[in-house]
Amino acid sequence: MTRMVQAESATEQSAAPIRTAPRAWLVVLAACAGQFLVVLDVSVVNVALPSMRADLGLSATGLQWVLNAYSIAFAGFMLLGGRAADLFGRKRMFLLGLGLFTAASVAGGLAQDGWQLVAARAVQGLGAAVLAPATLTIVTAAVPAGPARTRAIGTWTAVGAAGGAAGGFVGGVLVDLLSWRWVLLINVPIGALVLVGAAVWLRESRTGTAGRRLDLPGAVLVTAGLASVAYGIVQTEETGWGDRATLVPLFGGLALLAVFVAVEARTAAPLMPLKVFRSRAVSAANVAMLVCGSTSFGMWFFMTVYAQNILGYTPLQAGLALVPSSISVIVASKLAPRLMPATGARNLAVIGALVSATGFGWQSMMTVDGTFLTIILGPGILMMAGMGLLITPLATLATSSAAPAEAGLVSGLVNTSRTMGGALGLSVLSTVAAARTGGSTSPEALTDGYALAFRTATGVLVAGAVLMLAWLPRPERTRQP
Repeated sequence: MTRMVQAESATEQSAAPIRTAPRAWLVVLAACAGQFLVVLDVSVVNVALPSMRADLGLSATGLQWVLNAYSIAFAGFMLLGGRAADLFGRKRMFLLGLGLFTAASVAGGLAQDGWQLVAARAVQGLGAAVLAPATLTIVTAAVPAGPARTRAIGTWTAVGAAGGAAGGFVGGVLVDLLSWRWVLLINVPIGALVLVGAAVWLRESRTGTAGRRLDLPGAVLVTAGLASVAYGIVQTEETGWGDRATLVPLFGGLALLAVFVAVEARTAAPLMPLKVFRSRAVSAANVAMLVCGSTSFGMWFFMTVYAQNILGYTPLQAGLALVPSSISVIVASKLAPRLMPATGARNLAVIGALVSATGFGWQSMMTVDGTFLTIILGPGILMMAGMGLLITPLATLATSSAAPAEAGLVSGLVNTSRTMGGALGLSVLSTVAAARTGGSTSPEALTDGYALAFRTATGVLVAGAVLMLAWLPRPERTRQP
């Protein structure tokens, strides 16, 4: 009997659950480590942005693209990564994506100009897009359907959420003790360790049809469309919503996305087969993930800059201030699988959105002389606990409805919805904050802008809760693990 655990398809796994169970958690460990790394890099650079700006001479818009270049490439190419995992093998794509991600981290850490840093971040996002869909597919394939798989998805959710939550703390420590470059260079030794673990613990599996090709035109269209829309939103900070510099990329991006949908409806081997959206659980869960996820990146960004720009925290202090929030998202994500049998996936997701909305509403009452307990600790715990409660049931609803041959695609779609929602949400919330400040850099004006961004996010989460109540399958119609 081989000592190496195989990341098998659901059909293969059901035939030999006893053989795979003793080592299944090694597979989950490797997959979750990869997920932690790519999500960490969404938020780890937040506390390093002031240092990057001073060292490389980046503009305010350039700083935002340090974040958006990663997020947009990550989300835009994730559907391609999910399909590639199905066709060419989950282990192969996991190793390829992690290798590319690690190499780009070296380039970003050694960047001497702003454009080099932005380019490296985009390549990092591409590597993450190849890697991330394989992680969820590997997790769901390694553990038999039922309570064990739900717990495994909860672990994957917790680790991913912890990666985003831990970014502020990790970045603060590295910037204070070393330099901003180490928020990227730290990926190199960690990536190497995960590569070794994945090479040892995973075996290859695929579910695609031999000879099937990847839909590269579709990947280019969806990525260009999303990037163009995000760029148009960012432009509103400088030119407003009615200016040509804003309208051209916005409408151009929407046109590209419309062409993408038309191409996918006609091509023989689409990147995103539209038939997957016939499942109510898949379509509703992904839209809900997009809507609710649109607030998550903004939360970490605005909490970090508020702590540093208004309260005068150092990068390390700002990171430490967000540790309780990091813990709350981990605890809530691990608690979610235990609550789902009693509440139902739909109801738990709604509860999570409302808890998070309460935290965002509380945070919107920030002042220039706010205290840690009332303006950071309390709201942060509620915001992140709610996120932890809603992501696991949404991911479970979406992936449990996928056919084995579409597992990688649906996993990629879940990640895409969450990440693209965060990237576009950060652009919109940043624009909202900038519109309120009116170009002023006084503490009072900045605080007013940040507060408006949090109030906007509160409304988005409430709308997300209503959407889930109306669209997600009701508890009696949802097949519980």
